[in-house]
This record gives sequence, structure tokens and C-alpha cells, in this order.
Amino acid sequence: MITYDDFLKLDLRIGKILEVTVHPNADKLYLLKVDIGEKTISLVAGLRAAYTPEELQGKSAAILVNLEPRDIRGVASEGMLLAAKSAETMSILTSDREIPAGSVIK
Repeated sequence: MITYDDFLKLDLRIGKILEVTVHPNADKLYLLKVDIGEKTISLVAGLRAAYTPEELQGKSAAILVNLEPRDIRGVASEGMLLAAKSAETMSILTSDREIPAGSVIK
């Protein structure tokens, strides 16, 4: 279990996916450029089996923005796009209404 104070440390925001490219060194990964309000960050996301680049381009999604950057197959990832996965389906977490990039998820 984590405490409520631990949960408050997470910086979750709505991010708008601006660009999607295939990772040069991995069959299951995309490279994403995501607008999180005050800046654009780069993410590596394992979504190639579930989405085409065209399906992701322009979508707004839940992003964890204060995750320590990590090198994934030679590319820096500056956060994490949140998704739900079952045995058959993967779905990115989105908002049900139009909301600006950078909006805080509480």
C-alpha cells in the first residue's frame, strides 16, 4: 500500500500526442512527442501491437510526467503514457471531454 502523500507525488497530466514514429531498435515500440502544456516531452511506448501511428496522432492521453527519465533501447523516455491492458485489448487512458494539454489529473 502507498500513502495518500505518496500518491500526491505523482504528476499526472493530459498530454496531446503530436508525433508518432517507429522505434529504430524495437519491433513493439513507438517514439512519441507529447505536449504536456508548458513543454513537449519524448516518450517510448509499447503500443505498436494495439495502435497505428495514425490512431495515436492527435489523441489526448493520461501521462505521468515526473517519472525519472529512462533509456529504452537507446532512446530517452521522459515520462509514461498510461494504458489499460487485458488479455485481448490495450487501451490508452483518455479524457471523455476535450481538455487542454497540461491539465492536471487529480
